Amino acid sequence: MDLASIVGIVGGFAMVIMAMVLGGDLSMFVDIPSVLIVVGGGLFAVMMKFELGQFLGAVKIAIKAFSFKMSKPETIIEEVVELAGLARKGGLLSLEGKEVSDDFLSKGIQLLVDGHDPDVVRTLMSKELRQASERHDLGISIFKNLGDIAPAMGMIGTLVGLVAMLANMSDPKAIGPAMAVALLTTLYGAMIANLIAMPIADKLGLRKAQEDRLKTMIIDALLAIQSGQNPRVIESMLQAYIQEGKRKVSAD
Repeated sequence: MDLASIVGIVGGFAMVIMAMVLGGDLSMFVDIPSVLIVVGGGLFAVMMKFELGQFLGAVKIAIKAFSFKMSKPETIIEEVVELAGLARKGGLLSLEGKEVSDDFLSKGIQLLVDGHDPDVVRTLMSKELRQASERHDLGISIFKNLGDIAPAMGMIGTLVGLVAMLANMSDPKAIGPAMAVALLTTLYGAMIANLIAMPIADKLGLRKAQEDRLKTMIIDALLAIQSGQNPRVIESMLQAYIQEGKRKVSAD
């Protein structure tokens, strides 16, 4: 689980709710018509921009913002160095059946064992990288659209509330509920955009960058193994993908 995402979203809502409680009765901030306009209207507006399957898959995509398992680059490098040593001693066929911690690396190793040309290996692995990146882009796009539409639906709700208020100025009892819709829809829209949609979109963007970087490193590693490079040279090359402070210092 990603602790930063969980603490961030829970803490953000907690601060807002605490401010509401300290400001008065919490029930005054609950309005069903406002929820229908912002949440219901916003979701249907976003749905119209995508295919139904893509939209319904947004929940599964959002889970990656809170729970995302990715192989550590340091672990991958250790495995690659071991594989490179085996390949130099016994050839690429010696890698047959070798277990590794990353599925993407495993698929690449199988391509090497099958004897594919370097260009074929690069093409196939790069294509899979692009497909994964496109899936990330779709999720990012869905939540960015929700982040844009939620405040807009809040403004629509504000206009609805103002119209209802102005149309019933003669009835003092109708002014309060109409003003609640006018103000709370704006509040709900801002909360959905800034506490849910945009943070999830940004976190998915971070996940995409991390996964793209890892897979690019793996592709470079596979091609280096295939070309028969020295394991220590491969390790040094792959260290460039790791943050400088976390890089392993090789002993001479």
